[in-house]
Amino acid sequence: METNPCNKPINGESSIPSRVSRKTKPDDTIVNVNGVKVGGSEIVIIAGPCAVESHEQLFETARSVKAGGARILRGGAFKPRSSPYNFQGLGEEGLKLLGIIRVETGMPVVTEVMDTRQVELVASYADMIQIGSRNMQNYPLLKEAGLCRKPVLLKRGMMATIEEYLMAAEYILTQGNEQVILCERGIRTFETSTRNTLDLSAVPMLKRLTHLPVIVDPSHGTGLRWMVPAMAKAAVAVGADGLIMEVHYKPEEAICDGYQSLNLDEFGQLMSDLKKIAVAVGRNISLQKPATV
Repeated sequence: METNPCNKPINGESSIPSRVSRKTKPDDTIVNVNGVKVGGSEIVIIAGPCAVESHEQLFETARSVKAGGARILRGGAFKPRSSPYNFQGLGEEGLKLLGIIRVETGMPVVTEVMDTRQVELVASYADMIQIGSRNMQNYPLLKEAGLCRKPVLLKRGMMATIEEYLMAAEYILTQGNEQVILCERGIRTFETSTRNTLDLSAVPMLKRLTHLPVIVDPSHGTGLRWMVPAMAKAAVAVGADGLIMEVHYKPEEAICDGYQSLNLDEFGQLMSDLKKIAVAVGRNISLQKPATV
């Protein structure tokens, strides 16, 4: 297999790795997350709290976002935090809660894995494992995720170029796992008015370069609840295959990231608006129920 030098500029199309390249596979890859297909005509919504806190919090949020049209539930059991003194998640207890809610609601779940030693455990509860921004270039973790054969949601590193991002995805594909979803979640720039700078230009670029589905995280991309609806709509307009958003039944009481989490009413209104935009760009947001577990 011919390899591309890592030090060449991406130049639009010239220097991307082969397995992720649309030149290698012209047709779009459809990722199947326990019956929910990401990458087709339907725009898939992933929603839920930043962190798993309790059964009540998770169930009430999951039930509401499902009713609003979300197809996959997100929730962090292990939380990578900048400060070691901040809430680090409930760990395996959080995974068990996700497993319970998965059965009670019939929603597939995605949750983050932070360490190679956690992959088997997380994969036993989750329908899709997430590799977060801080671990995008954790190459042993990428390889282990590729070996586990569960779909992988790979977030862009906060300081990664498109080429570096695709190289990270290639690590997963080289292990035989092509069920990878890319997620643009904002990059770090000199701007301080938002948590990150949400690079929506990455969506059409990635869609041109790779066959993998591309979704957007407007919650981390902005860090501001009031900005999430506008950026979510823009993401759909530029061609995203889905969105992952933080939603909490009581954002003001959230242990982490409440300031960027939509409440249930805000999520419901946004979903109504998104359906109109989806139709305008030739896509749809289905209310079809996710497959039961």
